[in-house]
Amino acid sequence: MRNRILAIAAIAAAISAPVAAQAQGVVTTGVVRGGSVIVNEDIDGIAVDQRPAFREYIVRERVPNYTIPDRVIVGGVLPETGVTYYDVPQTFGVTPYRYTVVNGRTVLVEPRTRRIVQVVE
Repeated sequence: MRNRILAIAAIAAAISAPVAAQAQGVVTTGVVRGGSVIVNEDIDGIAVDQRPAFREYIVRERVPNYTIPDRVIVGGVLPETGVTYYDVPQTFGVTPYRYTVVNGRTVLVEPRTRRIVQVVE
C-alpha cells in the first residue's frame, strides 16, 4: 500500500513539473540605493542578439540624448514633458514599448506610464 502511494505521488510530481516550469518567468532581483528592483526579463523588449544592431540604429538615426537628474534604472519613471519617445522599428520585433535615450543610455519605456522596462546595454 505504501509503495503504491509513493508511486502515485512520484507520477503526479513528474506530470506537474512541466506545467509549473511553464508558469515561471525569468525574474532578476537586485538592491538599488534604499530599495529593491525586480526586473522581468520576459518583456517584449529588444532581444540580446539584436541589441548591437539596435544601438547602431540609434546612432544612425541621431536620436537626441535627454538629460534628467534621476538615475536611469528599470522601474524608474521618466518625465512627462521634455523627453521625446519613438516607436521601435518592426525589424527589432513587435513591441508595445517606445524608446528614447536618457543620460546616454537607450531605454524602452511603457508609453502610458513612462516607466522604464529595459535599459538596452
